[in-house]
Amino acid sequence: MSIVFWIAICVFAVAIAIALARVATAKDLGSRAIIGDLVYFAAVGILTMIAMLVDLTIMLDVIFLASLLGILSTIALSRILTRGYR
Repeated sequence: MSIVFWIAICVFAVAIAIALARVATAKDLGSRAIIGDLVYFAAVGILTMIAMLVDLTIMLDVIFLASLLGILSTIALSRILTRGYR
């Protein structure tokens, strides 16, 4: 079962590497914001896999809070980019 966790960690790491390479070619702020979200939630995914691998239950609570903060920051950034228009 641990091999599945390591494969998932590698997939998340490759996603982060590709996203960081994509930052150089992004043309607008919206694309960069989406890339930032991808990197953030991939890092949360890596932390989740590590917490499940070493059986840390308190880490899962921290990950839930980090996910909530990531979603709120995405909403705030989208409001800034659209200048408050819906």
